[in-house]
Amino acid sequence: TEPYWKEGLCPVNVHWHLGAEHLSVGEYDEDGKGPSYDVHRKMLAYADTRQGFQCHHYDSSDAKFTTEYDWKHCVGMEVGQTYEVHWPHSAAGACGTVDQYQTPFYDGVFCTPGVISLSPLNTFKKIGVQSQVYT
Repeated sequence: TEPYWKEGLCPVNVHWHLGAEHLSVGEYDEDGKGPSYDVHRKMLAYADTRQGFQCHHYDSSDAKFTTEYDWKHCVGMEVGQTYEVHWPHSAAGACGTVDQYQTPFYDGVFCTPGVISLSPLNTFKKIGVQSQVYT
């Protein structure tokens, strides 16, 4: 497998999800747990959130999961919570320009017409996502 940049894909957005969006049974799934969850929390551009999969390592008696942190750049984050960060990449992105990073992310993924096709299907070659789960 070649790196995305060698395949002509560039990152077009960075965003995060409350809880892991992708299931990993025994690591972060429906049996995981975390600190309180407020259904009115917001993420990204005014989008309502849904609770994703939670990590199995959260321990409310362990200070590393409960000690408050003065977040400098992230709004609404909570120590001990599970988050999944995504870096979508696309061959149809405005790669190397001031418009490379776009919100919502699909505007960046489909920025250049004629690159991505459903017939014949080429999305598996032209779109990719890197992700990391944190707790």
